Amino acid sequence: MRIRILLKSFLSGIAYLIGVASVNQALGLELIEDNEQLKGKALVEQYCTSCHRINMITRSSGYSVKDWKLLTRTMIDLSNQPKIEQKIFNYLATHYSPNTLRTPTLLGGDTKISFTQWQTPTLGQRSRDPIEADDGTIWWAGQRANLIGQINPKTGEMNEYFLPDNAMPHSVTTDQAGNIWYTGNKNGSVGKLDINSKKITEYKMPDENAKDPHTAIFDDKGILWFTLQHSNMIGRLNPESGDIKLVTMNAPRSKPYGIKIDRNGTPWVACNGRNCLVKVNPNTMKLTDVMLPNEATRVRRLDIASDGMIWYVNSSQGKLGRYNPYTDEIKEWPSPSGSKSHPYAIAVIDNMVWYNESGMRPDALVKFDPTTETFQSWAIPSGKVYAGIIRHMRATRDGDLLIHQSSTNKIIRVNIE
Repeated sequence: MRIRILLKSFLSGIAYLIGVASVNQALGLELIEDNEQLKGKALVEQYCTSCHRINMITRSSGYSVKDWKLLTRTMIDLSNQPKIEQKIFNYLATHYSPNTLRTPTLLGGDTKISFTQWQTPTLGQRSRDPIEADDGTIWWAGQRANLIGQINPKTGEMNEYFLPDNAMPHSVTTDQAGNIWYTGNKNGSVGKLDINSKKITEYKMPDENAKDPHTAIFDDKGILWFTLQHSNMIGRLNPESGDIKLVTMNAPRSKPYGIKIDRNGTPWVACNGRNCLVKVNPNTMKLTDVMLPNEATRVRRLDIASDGMIWYVNSSQGKLGRYNPYTDEIKEWPSPSGSKSHPYAIAVIDNMVWYNESGMRPDALVKFDPTTETFQSWAIPSGKVYAGIIRHMRATRDGDLLIHQSSTNKIIRVNIE
C-alpha cells in the first residue's frame, strides 16, 4: 500500500512538472482513451448514421453495452468484424447510457393485452405498416431494403419480395382480390404484387412533380386512394384502367399523410404540414379543409369510428382529437405523457381509440375510452430492449391490433383480451 501511495505521489509530481492536469494524462492514457472514442464515433457515423439520422441515437433512452448489442444486431450484422462491433457498442454505451429523459407516463386500467412479435429476416429494412390480408397472413413494407414481406402467423414462416429499383415502399394495403399494393415512396409509383403469380405491376405517376406516394387505401368500389406528402397531392387510381388522377392540396406545404375512407365512401386525409383535416369528394376530387383550432397542430394519422366520428392524433401538441363531421365540433384531450409525447399512429377498434406516443422511450401504446374519457397505457416491447417507432397501426379481422417497431425491424400483434 505504501509503495502504491508513493508511486501515485511520484506520478502526480511528474504531471505537475510537465503541466498536465492528471496522472492519466501524464501517462498518455487520456490521449489513448480519447483516440478510442474518436474511432468509436467515426464507426458509429460510418455504420449507423448512413442508414438513419443521428437523432435516433441521441434521442434514445440509452442502453448498456449488452443492450446496444441486442438493438444494433437487429439492424446490421457485424459479427464477422468483432473488434469494430465492440468499439461501436463501447462508444454508444459510454455516450448514450440509460436515461429517463423520455420516460412515458403509463396509466393502469382493466384491459389486458399481450404482444406477439416477429423479427423480419432482412436486417436494417425499417419494417413498417403491417396489415392483415383476408387469408390471415400479415404483410408489411420494408422501406429501407426495398421489399414487402409476408408472415404466416400460424407457422411463423416469412417471405420477402424485392421491388423494382428505388421503390422504397412506404406502406402496403390489400385489394378485394387479395393482391398486395404498395406505395413507391422514392420512385413515384404505386405497385401491385399479384398474390397468385407473384408478378409485380408498376403504375407510374403521370406528373413528374408527384414524387412520393405515401399511404394508400381502397374504397368499397375498388378504387385506390393515396397521399403524396412532400408533393402535396392526393391521388386516385382505377386498377381496371390504370388511370391515375392527382389533385394538389388547397394550400402549400399541407403535407397530406394518413388517409381513411368513411362509410359513405368519402376519403379523409390528415395534414402533417398545416392544422387541418381534408375531406375529398370521391367523384370530383374537390378538397374541403377542416381547420383545427391551434395553428401549430400537425396531424400524422386519423381513423374513423363506426358512428362516423373522425379521430386524429395532434402529433405536434401531444393530444388526441375528435372531429364530429355532423356538427363540426372539435374536442381534444392531452395525452398521458404530455405535450412532447408525439402521438403518431391511430386505430379505432370496438369504439375504443388506440394510438402510440412515439416521442417516449419506451414507445407507449395508449387506449382511450370515449365513453368514460379515460386512458390506459403500456410500454411497447421491441425484443428485449425498448426502441420505437410505430408509424401506422391497423385492426385485424378479430379485433386485435397490428403495430411494428421500425428501429428493430419487428412486426407485432397486440392481442386484446
